[in-house]
Amino acid sequence: MSSRKRVAILISGRGSNMEALIAAAAGDDYPAEIVGVIANTPKARGLESARMRGIPTRMVPQRDYPDRAAHDEAIGAVLDELGAEMVCLAGYMRLLTPGFVERWAGRMINIHPSLLPAFPGLDTHSRALAAGVRVHGATVHFVTETMDEGPIVAQAAVPVLATDTADALGARVLKAEHRLYAQALAMVARGEARVEAGRTVFAATSDWGAEDALYSPAPHAPAPAEALDLERLARFTP
Repeated sequence: MSSRKRVAILISGRGSNMEALIAAAAGDDYPAEIVGVIANTPKARGLESARMRGIPTRMVPQRDYPDRAAHDEAIGAVLDELGAEMVCLAGYMRLLTPGFVERWAGRMINIHPSLLPAFPGLDTHSRALAAGVRVHGATVHFVTETMDEGPIVAQAAVPVLATDTADALGARVLKAEHRLYAQALAMVARGEARVEAGRTVFAATSDWGAEDALYSPAPHAPAPAEALDLERLARFTP
């Protein structure tokens, strides 16, 4: 019997982070397997992408249910059908009800395109540029009732360049997200990161290091671009 954690992914759109998780789970030594992808809207392009990769898909349109609780109950039924042990949100654009969150507490993670607690919510890249920050990035966190406030599992940082637009910065952060989410899911699936008393606790055996937690794939960042520490990022001026 496989010891890999059975993971379902919830999406609302194109699902590029979903694709990154599916690709990572294709490795024989990866500690999780993707058992299904669920979308809350027929406009979610990621469903076709998942089907092409041989992943079971389900569409549970929110418009078919009278309220969020009924919709979440339907999502939960599909998760049971898939035998899911964990849930990953990958661009799932719908707030989950407290009952659903409680049921999956400590077993549901999300990725957000900023270094939380900075810039929760939407339009993170435009807001980062408007604030004049020099470091931006992505965060994987456990899901709680409050949006984008769950205990942090892992973060990846990228420098903000003087020439950046919101689209350019967003594209750089998205590359970081793809690597980060796969690594963070692996940590949670192995039991190397878990929630205790509202905080993330890391196992002593975790191999997550500074080179993984803080890096930049930016082509113009100072070398080595794949292993920047926080102090160097803070000093970096494009």
